[in-house]
Amino acid sequence: MSHSTVPRSGTEADMTEKTPAPPGDAAGPGKKPTGRPSLRLRFRRDRVLLLMTLPAVLLVLLFNYAPILGNVVAFQEYDPYVSDNGVVSILHSPWVGLDNFQRIFEDSAFWNAVRNTLVLFFLQLVLFFPVPVLLALLINSVVRPRVRAVAQAVLYLPHFFSWVLVIAVFQQIFGGAGILSQLLRQHGYDGLDLMTDPDTFALLITAQSVWKDAGWGIIVFLAALASVSPDLYEAAAMDGAGRWRRMWHVTLPALRPVIALLLVLRVGDALTVGFEQILLQRDAVGPGAAEVLDTFVWWNGVRNQDFGYAAAAGLIKGVVSLGLVLAANKVAHLMGEQGVYKK
Repeated sequence: MSHSTVPRSGTEADMTEKTPAPPGDAAGPGKKPTGRPSLRLRFRRDRVLLLMTLPAVLLVLLFNYAPILGNVVAFQEYDPYVSDNGVVSILHSPWVGLDNFQRIFEDSAFWNAVRNTLVLFFLQLVLFFPVPVLLALLINSVVRPRVRAVAQAVLYLPHFFSWVLVIAVFQQIFGGAGILSQLLRQHGYDGLDLMTDPDTFALLITAQSVWKDAGWGIIVFLAALASVSPDLYEAAAMDGAGRWRRMWHVTLPALRPVIALLLVLRVGDALTVGFEQILLQRDAVGPGAAEVLDTFVWWNGVRNQDFGYAAAAGLIKGVVSLGLVLAANKVAHLMGEQGVYKK
């Protein structure tokens, strides 16, 4: 008795034919499938984007990373007049080891600059950092687009002013011969000069930063607010949430990743509180109130020609700033945010 083959049903045959082959069979014998394309394939796919970013990468390498090699002068008694070539001057300058760092830690002027820098950082973190968020929420709540655009332009305009112009404006208002002082004298009071008062210098610097750069931060937060779906606001309104509830449960959670990222960057930039702004006003209030790390490095390196000592102070500042960025980014990860980079 011969065995006859039982034909399969059409449905079973179609399912067999439509079943895709496993990845290993498609790759061929002896080839292991990979979860991502090869480096050569990715390069060919993204070559246009890579060419577009190449000039920016070269500029960053040239002006941000190449000068890092010059930190070697922090361990030398660097003399730039040994040769017209800076590299030759580094090679012929005597080594002093950690003497420059020992001098820094024993210098009371350095610790005064550290104290002033930290005071300005905490003031700007508390008084300046929340201002762009509040202004962005205020502008975003304006219904008329024309009014919103005008308000944003007015707030953003001071960002294009130089620090010389900003300080001149404040001098005309809060200086000894300013409008406010003249108004007080006309009404029988003593005039005031906030521009030369060491006790209020930190608040003055913070006020200048708020007036000049708050509009710049508004753009980032408005862009984050624009990505929030209107359906979320409508759903919250249908659930009975008022304006403040919608802001607390919809708007602020949408801004939280951006706030976390900018806060990490701000903490990493804690030891840089405005070199040009403070240098222009340093002589008016004295180094006791206005000396920060950046002006300390400039004064010792450029004015006093003590390049190794200034480079050591700048290197300490860079290392501490890097540690602050890593620590702040770790805190952002613990809070569930991405921060500067992913885990």
